[in-house]
Amino acid sequence: MFGLGATMGIAQASSITLNFHSGLAQSRPEAEHLDRFAQLVEEKSGGELKIRVSHAGALGLREADILRTLQRGMVDMALLYGEYYTRDAPALASVYAQGAITEAEQHLEILPVIKELYDDGFSKWGIHTVGGVIAPIFDVGLHCKDPVNSLEDLQGKKVRVWSRHLVDTFDQLGVSAQVIPQNDMYMALQTGVVDCAYYLSTVAKTVSLHEVTKYESYLHPWAAAPWIFGISERALGRLNDAQRHALEEAGQEVWETTLELAVSPEREAQAREEREALGITILPAFSEEDVAIFVAAAWNAWESMAKQAGEDGERYYNTVTHALDDILDISKLEISEHSD
Repeated sequence: MFGLGATMGIAQASSITLNFHSGLAQSRPEAEHLDRFAQLVEEKSGGELKIRVSHAGALGLREADILRTLQRGMVDMALLYGEYYTRDAPALASVYAQGAITEAEQHLEILPVIKELYDDGFSKWGIHTVGGVIAPIFDVGLHCKDPVNSLEDLQGKKVRVWSRHLVDTFDQLGVSAQVIPQNDMYMALQTGVVDCAYYLSTVAKTVSLHEVTKYESYLHPWAAAPWIFGISERALGRLNDAQRHALEEAGQEVWETTLELAVSPEREAQAREEREALGITILPAFSEEDVAIFVAAAWNAWESMAKQAGEDGERYYNTVTHALDDILDISKLEISEHSD
């Protein structure tokens, strides 16, 4: 006959702990939601299932290899970001792109489509998705040394961007752009390598853009791809129905919580006030016509990127853009009409 201590030992031994890789620093806001996810899983499973989150790549895994790593069962779970896997799954980078939306609320409407396509893409790697973190929808603007708030003003300027898609977008507009990592952006502006930075305005002060630029103008909202919680099918197969339910329920709760926080006009207004207090002159936003031209260029570059990614890339692009056509109240313009 087992005593109480032995019974507790058996119960403890029957619990499962899943190792969860995250490449994000623990200081990032998303990390708080990861820790909350782990807490919810343990609570909802009555302690039968636990998540051990390793922040900042502490497990020594490379982001570019994560799909293969999960597929082989070398780690149980990971925080997934589609744009990281251009080598193994280039179509995932074609699901969403900058210029896709012109109003923050449109992001909330298109998210179910985005999530469905990510579920499809990750499933091809033996990865099951269980919710995730929806990033806040920040303002994106041009941060420049001189007054710039139109595509005409940008002619002759050199612009820092964060992706090849954006290089191609600005190239269609006759504007020179280059990918410069965030950590090198300050120096590039300070030394004149670039004249402007295309950047998330809401968090511009965290990288001290106010010290190397004087003017800012709003262009569009950030088309923020969500962070997805992925579990390998191998790890999922070790769980019983109750544990699976706890995992799914916890992931969905985090998804819904971050959805509620994603769009905040108050947050954006406060951030603008803070930047003005730092000495930034906030110019009038780019005109509706300029935004329409930028969006048309962004969609053209997005389509080219999707075609290069193959059949899945084209399918993802077509699915999202057809859905956006029903959401966006904006006409796509032919770039050739504005190439003069």
